[in-house]
Amino acid sequence: MKINVNGQEHEVDVAADMPLLWVLRDELNIKGPKFGCGIAQCRACTVHLNGQPIPSCSFPISAVGGAEITTIEGLGKPDAMSLVQQAWVDHQVAQCGYCQPGQIMSASALLNKNSNPSDEEIDTAMSANLCRCGTYPRIRAAVKSAAKNIREIELTPAIESEIDNQSEVSS
Repeated sequence: MKINVNGQEHEVDVAADMPLLWVLRDELNIKGPKFGCGIAQCRACTVHLNGQPIPSCSFPISAVGGAEITTIEGLGKPDAMSLVQQAWVDHQVAQCGYCQPGQIMSASALLNKNSNPSDEEIDTAMSANLCRCGTYPRIRAAVKSAAKNIREIELTPAIESEIDNQSEVSS
């Protein structure tokens, strides 16, 4: 069976009912998604399937089809982190860190759909992800910070276009 993970095609020979988490960790050596509960209750295993956050511990590989899977490794690298990953560092979110890949994947999915979420929208989007260390206030602060940075990037082309238009009118 072929699967696309972080933009790369992989051939895996596994049982159709094998959870995606174990394909990623054991077959492809992708260790970002974590095993927490095995029943989709903690979401430490969260990955994106075509941009939507899913619990990979309870998602059978046969259900992947031709979808694109993104793990935390696909969001950024230590020397080129995504805005969400950088916000996590800036706000020192991680305490033990075990749940953080799943937290970051859920936050990224939220911000890909809504770059200006309210506190309630953040809480709702993040509610399935459990943090045993209780870093929820820092998680919310990091999501807000990343959202602000995303909005600034979204506004940059509009601002540059407005400056260009004003320059043309002035000439």
